[in-house]
Amino acid sequence: MKLGGAGTTIESIPEVEPKVPGVGGGGDDFPGGDGFGGGGDRGGPERASYWGKYRLGMWLALAAITMMFMAFTSAYIFRQGFSADWRAIEMPSLLWLNTTVLLVSSFTIELARRSLEQALDIAFKRWLGVTAVLGIAFLAGQVLVWRQLEAKGIYLSTSPHSSFFYMLTAMHGLHLLGGIVALSYVVFNAWQSRFISDKQLALVDVTALYWHFMDGLWIYLFLLLFVWR
Repeated sequence: MKLGGAGTTIESIPEVEPKVPGVGGGGDDFPGGDGFGGGGDRGGPERASYWGKYRLGMWLALAAITMMFMAFTSAYIFRQGFSADWRAIEMPSLLWLNTTVLLVSSFTIELARRSLEQALDIAFKRWLGVTAVLGIAFLAGQVLVWRQLEAKGIYLSTSPHSSFFYMLTAMHGLHLLGGIVALSYVVFNAWQSRFISDKQLALVDVTALYWHFMDGLWIYLFLLLFVWR
């Protein structure tokens, strides 16, 4: 700003805007922040951009997985209706525990996502780690189920129903393993970084979406194999 007059000149003085906690700053500027950034408004335009790209890719992947399992379902129903040797295997009781573990993991990943939205750094990391552990526990439980069936003399080729059971649970387990790898990557990055980027925020969102889908897919397979007769 310059003021002229009577040969007097005042040079430009920079204007300083007041700093508002939680707006445009990191967590250190926000009272009670965890280094995550201030306030409950997580991310900005960059996050929306990442979320748009990742969401499109994820929906395409989920559509492909859905089509594959729908093809398996069609084959299952057709084989069941036109097979004289169809003998449904008894449901292993351990599947109830496995199903509960997976349902709980869907709950914990949602807690992790909401903790991130509320800038609760430590809670976010812990709930994310718990989700990964529960996913691994589910896969370990599925292996135990297969071993229990083998101990009873029920193998892949024992009957059409046992064949579909092994195939469908193995395919689901393989896709869930992919989710655990993605989750482990997010967990590792979260513990290594003090500040969470917009890219990481979007990754957490789409990983949670994938995990919930795997949970719903398992419930569908459970009903198909042991309720649909």
